[in-house]
Amino acid sequence: MRNHAADAKVFKAFCDENRLQILQMLRNGEKCACVLLEHLQISQSTLSHHMKILCDSGIVVGRKEGKWTHYSISASGSEYAKHLLELLTTQTDSAQQTDCK
Repeated sequence: MRNHAADAKVFKAFCDENRLQILQMLRNGEKCACVLLEHLQISQSTLSHHMKILCDSGIVVGRKEGKWTHYSISASGSEYAKHLLELLTTQTDSAQQTDCK
C-alpha cells in the first residue's frame, strides 16, 4: 500500500509559482537563502515557508552555514519524484476496466 500522504508532499512542492522559481534557480547548483531572496519578490518568512515544503518533500536539502542555510536539489528526491509521477500515470496491463451502466 502506498503512503499517499508522503506522495502528496512531493506534488505539493510543485504546486506553487515561487517554489517552481526556486527549483529553477537551484538547477544551477547550491544557493544560499540570501541569494534566493535577492531574486524573488517575497519576504524571508515566506521563503522559509516555501523551503520547508520543498525540504519536507525530499526534493530539496538544506545545510546550515552560520546564520544562513544553503539549499540544493536532492538527487535521490528528484529521482523519487520522477519515479512517482511515472508510477501514478502509467497504466498497467492488470488494470481492470469497468463500464458505467
